[in-house]
Amino acid sequence: MYFFLRNLSLLDICFNSVIVPKMLGDLILQKKTISYIGCFTQLYFFFFFGTVECCLLAAMAYDRYVAICNPLRYPEIMNRKVCFQLAATSWFLAFPNSTVSAVTVFSVPFCGPNAVNHFFCDSPPLLELACADTYIVQIEALTTTVIFIVFPFLLILFTYVCIIIAILRMSSAEGRKKAFSTCSSHLLVVTLFYGTAISTYFNPKSKYSPDTKKFLSLSYTVITPTLNPIIYSLRNKEVKAAMKRILYQKILQKINSFIFPSII
Repeated sequence: MYFFLRNLSLLDICFNSVIVPKMLGDLILQKKTISYIGCFTQLYFFFFFGTVECCLLAAMAYDRYVAICNPLRYPEIMNRKVCFQLAATSWFLAFPNSTVSAVTVFSVPFCGPNAVNHFFCDSPPLLELACADTYIVQIEALTTTVIFIVFPFLLILFTYVCIIIAILRMSSAEGRKKAFSTCSSHLLVVTLFYGTAISTYFNPKSKYSPDTKKFLSLSYTVITPTLNPIIYSLRNKEVKAAMKRILYQKILQKINSFIFPSII
């Protein structure tokens, strides 16, 4: 589990680095411009790291499935080699998808004014600026969405159905609680990420307002990667103990300052 969490941590740093620095610069400097090459680069790496996240979350779901449904064989099935292969496959599958998707989007002609109604270069708002028919591009986008978003999501759903069945069959209430706690963090991350990503890319011509689309994109590009370390850290006993100590110290300081106010 911690091997995949290291990969997820690196991925979240990279995912945020694609969008957040440019977004903050636009908000602070009020410049709000990006070059053609810069827009292509941002879209390419957005597709790349988004694909890795989808595949990596599916690999993590399989890891939890083996740990709960086949715990005695877990060290044998999920050995170091298998974990490395699953992680490497998640990263390498992103290369063809991001290359084909980014090149396909930028193969259509764009008409001025090239004002992207979004906080980063994403394919749906870019295609709204196209001067030619985008039917082929939309078919390609739908195909990649099914392969790299919907299919991993269905795989995750299947593994969690098996996990829930295995948990319900456990005779011990403590065992069920422990088994559920091992996958609760991953389940929360999957819900946050896929809930908004599928609604955006499976129906790019949805009737959502531009502001709603921006909020949905903000959720899976910025909010979810930022929350991932917090979500997984709260399962760590040392982290929870440290948070309790800090909270206790803060409360104690407030009480002391209220009972014994400073004398001026």
